[in-house]
Amino acid sequence: MGLLAALVSALLLIVAFPPFGVGVLALVAPIPLLWALRRARSGWMGALYGAVFGVAFFLGLIWWIGALGLVALVPLVLTQAAFPTVYGALLARARSWSPARWWVAAVGGWALMELVRERFPVGGLSWGMLGYPVGEYAATRGATQWIGTSGWSVVLIAVAAGTVVALERRRFGPLVVSGAAVIGLGLAGWAWPGVAEGAPLRVAIVQGNTPCPGTHCTDERYGTYQLHLEMTRTIPAGSVDLVVWAEGATGSTNADPVLVPEVAEAIGDEAARIGAYLMVGGDRVISDTEWINANVLFDREGEIVGEYRKRQPVPFGEYVPWRSFLTPLIPELSQVPRDMIRGDDPVVFSADFGMLGSVVSWEGSFARFPRDIARSGAELLVVATNNASYEVSPASDQLIGMTRMRAAELGFDVVHAAVTGRSTLITDGGEVGERTPIYEPALLVGEVQMRDSGPTLYTRLGDWVQVTAVLGLVVVLFRRRPAPPEPTEEIPERRITAVGGG
Repeated sequence: MGLLAALVSALLLIVAFPPFGVGVLALVAPIPLLWALRRARSGWMGALYGAVFGVAFFLGLIWWIGALGLVALVPLVLTQAAFPTVYGALLARARSWSPARWWVAAVGGWALMELVRERFPVGGLSWGMLGYPVGEYAATRGATQWIGTSGWSVVLIAVAAGTVVALERRRFGPLVVSGAAVIGLGLAGWAWPGVAEGAPLRVAIVQGNTPCPGTHCTDERYGTYQLHLEMTRTIPAGSVDLVVWAEGATGSTNADPVLVPEVAEAIGDEAARIGAYLMVGGDRVISDTEWINANVLFDREGEIVGEYRKRQPVPFGEYVPWRSFLTPLIPELSQVPRDMIRGDDPVVFSADFGMLGSVVSWEGSFARFPRDIARSGAELLVVATNNASYEVSPASDQLIGMTRMRAAELGFDVVHAAVTGRSTLITDGGEVGERTPIYEPALLVGEVQMRDSGPTLYTRLGDWVQVTAVLGLVVVLFRRRPAPPEPTEEIPERRITAVGGG
């Protein structure tokens, strides 16, 4: 029964994420797993339940990475499944604790698992955080400005653990507290949503596609650049304030605007003709072993004003960790011949319409990189991505589901631009607009707003709810239990017998 319960939890949580998007299931999905862990007879059994949940969930969520080969999918799934495996082993050992203490451990343990998983190993992975599905609903998105996605993970696991305690021990305190938090946050988020209410801005996303969709071909990057340039030439002069080409729209040795003057001139001419700022994403070859992934910004006069260099590369996609050790063991890694040079700091561009920030693809799935941009003064966020390697799959919609939570956390509008799709404009604190199709050229024009009301609570304090839950775990782990009373030695009753004499 425990194995079945773990599998049910995994399946429910998969359906909470795109492409299904039944977000409310995130509220109940952990319940069967926690129920099983509450009854596990040993830490090993708890580890088994956690492992079944982890493998089933991550395989069902990110199966599309298999497009890069089993060498990419299998290690990633097993690495991520290790986290719920450890969680299950440790929580099973707490099964004899009091209901309140177990509840705190279940919540704090989950928070610690997500906190570590977002950062380790090799930079971490944010896919599959429990809090992401609340982005499907405006009320819960509205409260994300205070607690972040990580805070919603804590609240949802608190409800699930409280439900287990209520069903098993008829102790309703934890469920009442966590349920009240969900209702209170939802009502507050509905009443006071975190949205951008500054000056409007007309934006055009140029999704030029590639000359060989779904495959790779000779001189692909130059062909991609040409397709984007041709589509940009269809934008009427004076019609927009900002044009965005996504990650991988330029680059290689003959299509990089920084290294090739003719490319810079052609792009700059379009920026000047339209009278708009133009941001282009591209990869720049530095040597046989190194390269840069950057967003380059042109001003309204067609001059390059600066660039943002991606700070978080995709492991085994944009660089190979421990290359000298792993490449001889896994020959497929030779398909990644160069390692990306990381950018050092967040970059915010000063434009005449306000402060513009950007991140590149993978970075948009983490809260910490867009938050850095917001703390540096940005008022609008561009997420430039390229999902071409993952074919027609849920990858694009799952990333949009995460960047909509960046919008909710920061109170920003977000320009989510992809070379091959899907591209969209995210407004009103996480409302996703029209989405372009995958592998089709598209020009998406719309309006966003700058944020001029200062940073949100989450921008200021970050993952404070998550950290609080982890501290709660530390308290219950190290709290001394009352010592049992010392046994008292019973003195046997003595009987005095009178002995008579003659």
